[in-house]
Amino acid sequence: MKRITLALLLLATYPVTAQSTQGRFYELRIYYAHSGQLDALIGRFRNHTTGLFEKHGMKNEGYWVPVDNTRQALYYVLSYPDRNAREQSWKAFQSDPEWITVKSRYPIEFVDSVKSTYLHPTDLPMSTTSIDAASKVFELRIYTCFPGRLPNLMDRFRAHTLGIFESHGMKNIAYYTTDAVEGEQPKLVYWLAHQSEASAKQS
Repeated sequence: MKRITLALLLLATYPVTAQSTQGRFYELRIYYAHSGQLDALIGRFRNHTTGLFEKHGMKNEGYWVPVDNTRQALYYVLSYPDRNAREQSWKAFQSDPEWITVKSRYPIEFVDSVKSTYLHPTDLPMSTTSIDAASKVFELRIYTCFPGRLPNLMDRFRAHTLGIFESHGMKNIAYYTTDAVEGEQPKLVYWLAHQSEASAKQS
């Protein structure tokens, strides 16, 4: 493994769904809000955006904010039937008169920048049971491998790491790989759940 590019704890702001990988295409989106605008952004998602996403065939998989959120970030994952459906859904959402009306109600733009990463489910297990988001802390980890080593890393997770995580109280939630971008190796992206920030550190 070359490096861990991100490891942070997040608190759920919206129900985290039980995952199903059958025929789904996933996207991790990170919004960085302007100073003082994160709560308003989350409110708009809760009151309007999530419902409009579902209306246009985008499934809300989960929403989180970092425990130490100095950058005023909102992390969320959507899923679609496939990549083409993703493009069509976003076009329909952005041109929806209801969304245009919702945006017009807010005098300022909440978001400073957006980062998007496409995710592909692996054969590593994803959670199939309900997740009590109110009592959980989630950890997002992204691993970058040396060239050609990702299959070996996946084998190690499959044979050993998943079980060791569970034996120490860490719940395996979801495992994905990313697209190769600009010649980089695909990354392994995964989520763990913990009872609390303290238990995460102990585990």
